[in-house]
Amino acid sequence: MVIDLDEHNVSPGHFMKIFEKTLQTREKSGIGTTGVLRMGQIICIASLKGGVGKTTTAVNLSTALAIAEKKSLLVDCDPQGHATSAMGINKAKLTATIYHVITGRALLETSIIKSDLESLNTLPARIELMRAEAELMSKPYKEKILHKLLCGLKETYDYIIIDSSPSLSLLTVNAISAADSLLIPLQCEFYALEGVEHLLKAVQFLKKYYNPKVKISGLLLTMFDSAENISRLIGNEVRNHFKQMVFNTVIPRSIHLREAAVYGRPLLLKDISSAGAQSYLKLAKELIDKHSGQHLDDTAKLNTSGRVDPEKHVFSKGAV
Repeated sequence: MVIDLDEHNVSPGHFMKIFEKTLQTREKSGIGTTGVLRMGQIICIASLKGGVGKTTTAVNLSTALAIAEKKSLLVDCDPQGHATSAMGINKAKLTATIYHVITGRALLETSIIKSDLESLNTLPARIELMRAEAELMSKPYKEKILHKLLCGLKETYDYIIIDSSPSLSLLTVNAISAADSLLIPLQCEFYALEGVEHLLKAVQFLKKYYNPKVKISGLLLTMFDSAENISRLIGNEVRNHFKQMVFNTVIPRSIHLREAAVYGRPLLLKDISSAGAQSYLKLAKELIDKHSGQHLDDTAKLNTSGRVDPEKHVFSKGAV
């Protein structure tokens, strides 16, 4: 169901009624009353730097969780829509995307796309999502729109994985505001470390004003090549500085992971025996175990005053 806001002349004061209609539809359809008691986790895959494996992680982690029989929803919150493409969804044939949902033009439940796996669904995105920021700017509670939409689905899904945009835009603020925790991919190269520090500082600000309960699921080392000295150096420095925040699982540099996106299919559904696919299965298990014990890091306790010295490749005191 797609609603033309221009045709109906919906004013900012009536905007939130769209969401009430979504909630009422959910109750009437019985969504969330599956007979299985769930208290799902919303995890935002966040990075302010592109090319660190953010979308690859969102797609393959969602798939790995579904393979582990955890009902999962992949939410594409990036206007580039790469996660949508990686799931093999034909964007041209979509009648509704996350853009239509957050701007009140479509209901959430009717915009979700099923996948080849029974336990995995996708809320897709397309380039029109770029317009959402300008359209939402005058709306009430604009930073919490995605939170209001997704929180009711925690009874339906075990995990809701959000692929966010690699910038601190209103869309990213919405993604972080909606999340219970953040998973931060970190490519094993120097400049990625500075991006993590900036992100953690931004999260502390957002935590104060929009989402006081958000925590850090962990930092994930990606594109790791054990044959490269820089990969080993960065990996060691990250573990020494962030300690238990870093996942034990490491995602290797893999041509198979890059090729899978071209074929529009998660690597786990293309070649589950490959090293890249196996690493995401290990990550899913580690994440499930971590959330079962709720061993998450409070962002308020994080030390973000350290930085990496480009000359020595060690953390030194001082602001960037």
